[in-house]
Amino acid sequence: MTPADLAELLKITAAAVLADHDLDAAALPQTVTVERPRNPEHGDYATNLALQLGKKVGANPRELAGWLADALTKADGIAAADVAGPGFVNLRIEASAQGLIVDNVISAGRTYGNSADLAGQKINLEFVSANPTGPIHIGGTRWAAVGDALGRLLSTQGAGVVREYYFNDHGAQIDRFARSLVAAAKGQPAPEDGYAGGYIVDIAEQVLKLAPDAMSLPDDQQQETFRSIGVDLMFTHIKESLHEFGTDFDVYTHEDSMHTSGRVDQAIAKLRETGNIYEKDGATWLRTTEFGDDKDRVVIKSDGQPAYIAGDLAYYLDKRQRGFDLCIYMLGADHHGYIARLKAAAAALGDDPDTVEVLIGQMVNLVRDGQPMKMSKRAGTVITLDDLVEAIGVDAARYVLIRSSVDSPIDIDLALWSSASSENPVYYVQYAHARLSALARSAAELGITASTEHLGLLTHDKEGALIRSVGEFSRILKSAASLREPHRVCRYLEDLAGDYHRFYDACRVLPQGDEEPGDLHAARLALCQATRQVIANGLGILGVSAPERM
Repeated sequence: MTPADLAELLKITAAAVLADHDLDAAALPQTVTVERPRNPEHGDYATNLALQLGKKVGANPRELAGWLADALTKADGIAAADVAGPGFVNLRIEASAQGLIVDNVISAGRTYGNSADLAGQKINLEFVSANPTGPIHIGGTRWAAVGDALGRLLSTQGAGVVREYYFNDHGAQIDRFARSLVAAAKGQPAPEDGYAGGYIVDIAEQVLKLAPDAMSLPDDQQQETFRSIGVDLMFTHIKESLHEFGTDFDVYTHEDSMHTSGRVDQAIAKLRETGNIYEKDGATWLRTTEFGDDKDRVVIKSDGQPAYIAGDLAYYLDKRQRGFDLCIYMLGADHHGYIARLKAAAAALGDDPDTVEVLIGQMVNLVRDGQPMKMSKRAGTVITLDDLVEAIGVDAARYVLIRSSVDSPIDIDLALWSSASSENPVYYVQYAHARLSALARSAAELGITASTEHLGLLTHDKEGALIRSVGEFSRILKSAASLREPHRVCRYLEDLAGDYHRFYDACRVLPQGDEEPGDLHAARLALCQATRQVIANGLGILGVSAPERM
């Protein structure tokens, strides 16, 4: 019996109890929640449904809880139901019913935890989208991990997810990048507003190899040569770094295409139709204050050039024209103002502002020997994706960046996250999977096969705790997807690994010495197989490997 099964049973039982006592069954909530008590002595699960319903239906919550408990004890799979406090109901599940969780996991395999809750919803997930003027910095690396995990997570719930990278190849920063490359090719220092670092010298040298006559061209052609080739080389490096990090995109959209294809003009024309564009001081303005922004925004400047928001408007409209129901933008800590701006833009174009969702990620700091690291020699000013991977590896880098809520800054202790220690959360979880894999190999050598025929034998407290932990996986995925919080998967996996290690220490899985294999061994081996599957599924969502050996 999974938590979802129990919640459905509780809802059906509550409806019958209310009807028996002439109370309004319409007061039942759409979703009934059951939770695992912090203290396992209180039961396997608990519900506060009687407290929720008491006032609504005019009944004493504790008395209502008693009616519910009496009815639930007669239901199949419920071993006991007791009233606690002002109206809580604590439940104990029969071992045979609880063991069905193990059977469900083994039957579902890699799809265990998946649902169709978001089936039919088409989601555009845009993340990283760093300017092609330098390597991916540590903040962008956080989004590379979190965004990829969120995409995987939403997919488990049935959504059609398209991962998109918005390639910012239009604007002043690209001109500064080109001038920096030209200066490096001439052996000169970077312009005051330009980019520095060893990577600029490397790219300038590559441009000269690909276009050996570049330095003899007129200045404007020279800069255009360095711009076009340099941007392409930089973006190739970015894509390669992301791929090696385990993050790939379905679509790469060029900002420049928004301007050259006429999409900006199309967006402005639509805004004129809605009446949300006006002229002032020789510029064209968007009435974003009408839709919650703090000020109206210039779309076309007085010199006739499009402002930055013009590309955003065209890009959003392009996404909607491609059929996306929801557009999620994952932006850096300095982009808080974009939340109201992008939602206002959607509303001004005639859409529900909730078709736009903006997630803001906070800063990441690296710490070595207790001291913050402030500079990358290759990038010149920032810590990069490549620096982090070199220091702790891909798995640890992805895990640590996903593990905390994006609302919180992260300090990454390089010594901790590169250690083979139970203090290292990713090692702790991966070690549990490796330990389970070793157990499966040992069982195979002994000729013992996992069996779900005798799961009712799993009555030990640590067996029950592990089964219930495994059974939480579907609920965790559902809530993590709904809240856009993949870090919940990390925390769950750490709890699951802990429950497994405690189970392993208390319950012998394989026979010892001359002991003959029995039904209990086969049932425990099935529980281990289910646990291993859930850990692998969870790590897969995070884009972290599930090693067979460590």
